[in-house]
Amino acid sequence: MHQVTKLHYHRQSKVLDVQFNDDVTASFSAEMLRVLSPSAEVRGHGKPILVSHKREVGISQILPVGLYAAKLVFDDGHNSGIYSWPYLRQLHQNRDTLWQDYLKRLEDANSNRDTTLNFRQL
Repeated sequence: MHQVTKLHYHRQSKVLDVQFNDDVTASFSAEMLRVLSPSAEVRGHGKPILVSHKREVGISQILPVGLYAAKLVFDDGHNSGIYSWPYLRQLHQNRDTLWQDYLKRLEDANSNRDTTLNFRQL
């Protein structure tokens, strides 16, 4: 099994670098990690929930979960995803397919990645 030896989050670019014990390094945008969260809230019970409008989301905390995973806390309040080392490796290995599938699901739902605007009525 591939173990993670280092996690490094770049706050400005909102990218998480993941170093595995076989010297493979994966880089994930916070947006990708948020919309593909392994949480039940996102995964649903059998059918994944489409998460949209997360282009600007960031990671506010990274918490260790034993020696096998990390809990990512996002600045939009989402905090229930436990990112196991095998899950992070799977995301890395299938990133292009997973991302294209996500973009297609957004298009099919007539949604997008952009943050929604809040309007205030005067």
